[in-house]
Amino acid sequence: MQPTHHISNKLLTLHELDAVLHGHAKIALSENSRQQIIRCRDYLDNKLAAATHPIYGINTGFGSLYDKHIPKDKLETLQENLVMSHACGTGPEIPREIVLLMLYLKVQSLSYGYSGVQVETVDRLIDMFNQRVLPRVYEMGSLGASGDLAPLAHLSLPLIGLGEAHYLGKIYTGDEILSLLGWQRIHFKAKEGLALLNGTQFMSAYGTWCVLHAHRLLTLANMIGALSLDAFDGRIEPFEEQVHKIRPHTGQVKVAAFIKELLTGSDIIQPKKHVQDPYSFRCMPQVHGASDDTIQFVTQTILTEINSVSDNPNIFADEDKIISAGNFHGQPLALGLDFWRSLWLN
Repeated sequence: MQPTHHISNKLLTLHELDAVLHGHAKIALSENSRQQIIRCRDYLDNKLAAATHPIYGINTGFGSLYDKHIPKDKLETLQENLVMSHACGTGPEIPREIVLLMLYLKVQSLSYGYSGVQVETVDRLIDMFNQRVLPRVYEMGSLGASGDLAPLAHLSLPLIGLGEAHYLGKIYTGDEILSLLGWQRIHFKAKEGLALLNGTQFMSAYGTWCVLHAHRLLTLANMIGALSLDAFDGRIEPFEEQVHKIRPHTGQVKVAAFIKELLTGSDIIQPKKHVQDPYSFRCMPQVHGASDDTIQFVTQTILTEINSVSDNPNIFADEDKIISAGNFHGQPLALGLDFWRSLWLN
């Protein structure tokens, strides 16, 4: 029996993300998260029932149609149309492990109770994750500036019996998935389509994948570097603590200490007659260390993002506020991932 990870306000860690990507754990909402989602939805329903003015994305059109009031009997259709109209991705499918991460991260973002979704909607996303029902999502079409609209639309289509998904090695239509698993079609309430589409889970999933592999690759690079230095009959002095205390970049200090520790007790790396080794050996702390600093910066950016609410508008039930803002914007991730791209190109 696989362990169950409970989605809660506890901060996600790299260890948990690695387990999601490479393990077979199931997920469930903690009771606290479930109650937060229900409370937020109840607040929104009551607010909408008493509303005498437009509330963007909830009883209005979108974008330039923000001033168009939508009748209550059309709100479900509005949200469904929003999802369908943005499901316009193209190009190759993204890897299924990225789709799995997208599902997980979307549930995490919605679980904080600031999005106004039904708990039934979140439960269905959890069912899809646990059953490994992985919607077909495509590489091209994401805006980023308004969130990952196209990829998240494709991720959401099976909720309403549309789109296509991988399940047990085959591709099924959304309607076939519902029938096969005995699931009822989700009927979107006001704001739900917007909550599902606004967000950065496409970018964040790729960023998470990169973070996990970057840490692994850097560790291997340090180990290979230490082994190479030993085989080259190199000098250990460039890795002494005193050298790095006078230029104390965090990654540089860390890498020097790691390589020195790996070579402690080596019968090969003894005092040498030659004066210095090639740059490729003695500059490992400086080069690998700068890469480590970059990886740590991007890691923190990704961890902050995946432990955040990234849809819009945001609903603050305690303060009786619904605020239309810009938490869906991908700039923090874009800069971090561009930084990362330059690291690997170098």
